Amino acid sequence: MPVQLFLPGLSLFDWISAINIVFALIVVFLERRQASITWAWLLVLIFFPVLGILLYIFLGQSLTKRKIYKLKKSARLRLQIRRQQSLLSQQEVLAASTLHHDQLQLIRLNLQGNGALLTRDNDVTLLEDGAAKFDKLLQHITEAKSHIHLLYYKFSHDALGRKLLHALTEKARQGVKVRVIYDSLGTSSTAKRFFRPLREAGGETASFFPPIVPWINFRMNFRNHRKIAIIDGRVGFIGGFNIGVEYLGQDPDFGYWRDTHLMLMGGSVLQLQQQFVLDWSIAAKRSIQQERGLFPEEPGQGSTAVQIVASGPDSDVLHIRNALTKMIYAAHKSIYIQTPYFVPDESMLTALKIAAASGVDVRIMVPYKSDHRLVQLATKSYLAEVVEAGATGYLYKNGFLHAKTVVIDGRMASVGTANLDNRSFSLNFEVTAIVYSEAKSQELERSFGRDEEASAPFNQIYRRSWWLRLCESAARLLSPIL
Repeated sequence: MPVQLFLPGLSLFDWISAINIVFALIVVFLERRQASITWAWLLVLIFFPVLGILLYIFLGQSLTKRKIYKLKKSARLRLQIRRQQSLLSQQEVLAASTLHHDQLQLIRLNLQGNGALLTRDNDVTLLEDGAAKFDKLLQHITEAKSHIHLLYYKFSHDALGRKLLHALTEKARQGVKVRVIYDSLGTSSTAKRFFRPLREAGGETASFFPPIVPWINFRMNFRNHRKIAIIDGRVGFIGGFNIGVEYLGQDPDFGYWRDTHLMLMGGSVLQLQQQFVLDWSIAAKRSIQQERGLFPEEPGQGSTAVQIVASGPDSDVLHIRNALTKMIYAAHKSIYIQTPYFVPDESMLTALKIAAASGVDVRIMVPYKSDHRLVQLATKSYLAEVVEAGATGYLYKNGFLHAKTVVIDGRMASVGTANLDNRSFSLNFEVTAIVYSEAKSQELERSFGRDEEASAPFNQIYRRSWWLRLCESAARLLSPIL
């Protein structure tokens, strides 16, 4: 006999169906989404009524587009942006520089839409190994005089996490201002008491978007996936490495961890600092914008042009997606991509297929072994489509590939925290460095070439049976919400 609830004649199934309809109406009419995302959620709600409702409550709601950041960029930075916009409109930014016309268009896109100031006094060091990255980070932490700012999606309670925490605690005891932001979901396995020694020494920590009720987080989908560090406003780090021993290659399931990070010195560090200040205002609920010493004005000693581009669910504009797509369309000779998850939206997929079909050397490398089975199926479906258009696909087999890099024509490149998927483009808070340098871009190309030697061509080892194609198609239908 069916269970009767609230109204005579209505069964539990009737009520679930009615609730499903309500959620479907919310998805379709009340939330302005991309059509692909809307259809993906409708499929989940239709085929998994109860589970679909729960998933939507925790994962499907859009973050309100009110201004999350209550602060604005500093007056000094806003003035610099306006001046550079004026120079761009007169094309004077090209004077005495090696920038090309298509790079000027990309610079304008990032500056006008994202306020990404172009700085040309940077020294850039490429870090491809976890041990090298954390040795450099610990070295500069030890040498810090004024402040240390870290923002990481994951800060593990393991040997590396303890070593880093000890170094931070020692600097806090010496009077250096130490602030750490960690994402509440990415660092959920690390207890808050882990950071107690740092706080007792005078350091500060803040959790990004923590659950209001323990274990129940209605903003589970909107994570701060950035991985940046700023020391004394003079040295900055940006890239794919989180804090954990697996990033040193000590995870038995994945083995060697192949990632890419940049160490920056110059004006781009102040752009990373500005992003940290904005994120701190959310996580700690107070501003440090006016604190002295955060934005030293000494010019950098390098000569590399860099823009820092940030994106997140607080904006309707997908800034990083737009920048990367613009880069792809600017390619004349080659496009080298490394990403752990390749689930592009229609605009980027089309750009890559057009480039491959028109003779551009498009190479895309993903890990042979993924940490997300459903995403792996969708990744290989999209990779197969681009390969069919003329691209070359690679499956990296020497451990796990976590690098997030795009290199165009050996003259400009992007290195950051964003994967090539909808989650990074529209749901997560991400940041990337766009480097306008032939020397650094070709260094990344050579790195890609070394990784090719540890990879297998996609179309030689990946055999797609009818069952696998069916699974890929199902995963691809859900790809907009993965």
